[in-house]
Amino acid sequence: MEPDQEVSPIKRVLANAGQLLSGRVVNAVVGLAYIALTARSLGKEAMGVLVLINAFAQFLGEVAHFQSWQTVLTYGTGPLMAGERVKFQQVLRLSLLLDGISAVLGISLGVAGAWFFWQELSWPEGMSGYGALYALSIAVMTSATGVGLLRLFDRFRFLAAEQAISSFVRMVGCAICAVTQAPIQYFLLAWAAGTFASFFYVASIAIWDLNRRGLLKGFTLLGPTSRDLPGVWRFALATNFSSTLDVGFTHVLTMAVGALLGPAQAAFWRIGKQVADGMAKPARLMVPALYPELAKMRASGGQQAMTKLAIQIALIGGAAAGVLLLVSLLAGRWILETVMGPAFGPAAGVMNWQVAAAAIGVMTLPLEPMLVSMRAAGAALMVRLVVVICYFAALVPLIQRFGLTGAGAALVASALAMAIGMYLMARRRLARLAAEDDSARTTKDDEGPKYDHAHGV
Repeated sequence: MEPDQEVSPIKRVLANAGQLLSGRVVNAVVGLAYIALTARSLGKEAMGVLVLINAFAQFLGEVAHFQSWQTVLTYGTGPLMAGERVKFQQVLRLSLLLDGISAVLGISLGVAGAWFFWQELSWPEGMSGYGALYALSIAVMTSATGVGLLRLFDRFRFLAAEQAISSFVRMVGCAICAVTQAPIQYFLLAWAAGTFASFFYVASIAIWDLNRRGLLKGFTLLGPTSRDLPGVWRFALATNFSSTLDVGFTHVLTMAVGALLGPAQAAFWRIGKQVADGMAKPARLMVPALYPELAKMRASGGQQAMTKLAIQIALIGGAAAGVLLLVSLLAGRWILETVMGPAFGPAAGVMNWQVAAAAIGVMTLPLEPMLVSMRAAGAALMVRLVVVICYFAALVPLIQRFGLTGAGAALVASALAMAIGMYLMARRRLARLAAEDDSARTTKDDEGPKYDHAHGV
């Protein structure tokens, strides 16, 4: 037995999450550094414009993004474990096709949107061209095959550096811009450079590992993609829409705040969200480490083991969530004023709501990975879609009446609704799988032993 197989799933998840954390700690510090350099150099108005352009590009990236890494894990784990190289290459080919479709769609929407809707997006005159150029970075935002491969191959120590590299490149670029007192377009260039740097890093490591394992032998981009992969396109579309509603939801909120309250309030919202996400990030790092374990359990029929692992992760997440909220309530304003400057202290109020919503997400973080691993991505999508529709129906009147506080309170309510919906769907799916297993065992028992006439048995 290999050493990796002797380690319990929870220990493996925590070990991989720990490797990711080592990189994300660096990323958190460096990320705050480039955000602070940008904010202090540009001021809240220009910073708000940059935030809106970045949110626009990231939102479209998520809209076009097919989450190909989930396809790699869900459909590639079985062939990899069984040594079926040709079938694994088929999954890889499909994943790369999904990335290509995402890139073309994302860039097209980004460039067209920047040119024709810059006024509706609250960009100042003259920024549409720079926004269109920034939209070219959507091509690498939508590529996730490399990330999926490194997760599948347990290369979390390499993934740990992915975002740190992006943030480091951005920090260096923003530092140069700050020293030279460069205008906003050069800060946009620095942010885009970080996105490209992380993409090329992950792609290089993934290609090296594929070649080392002999999985590129005989591989071509031309050939079958979805053959013998039942339900793969439905799965890819469901994970795409679900991710669009999840991550894109964040960027739509930023743009909605900017459109209704102005760039300065959008900057407060974005900075508060940056700090809230940074505080929740250590616990959320268990999610990318959780997916490969759940995929392996699903491939080997271990539903009970999946439930046990999810409960263990939920308990750890609950403890982390309490600490997050306490830190935000006691030291949130001090953190913002120390890092970003006194002008950004007013963001502390909405940040507390954002941290509370993040804490709820941390407590329930195993639920959606369980649904996806059980190939019930459609159920997760249904929950997310209902919650998002209700949230946006209430968002505009809440912002108009209560400002940022209204948006923050609604974010907490949506996080609670999402948690409850995901829990009910996961419980239902597990019950169905258990019933199917019982039915299969009953059928096998009813058949009884076969009579061998030759030997009288």
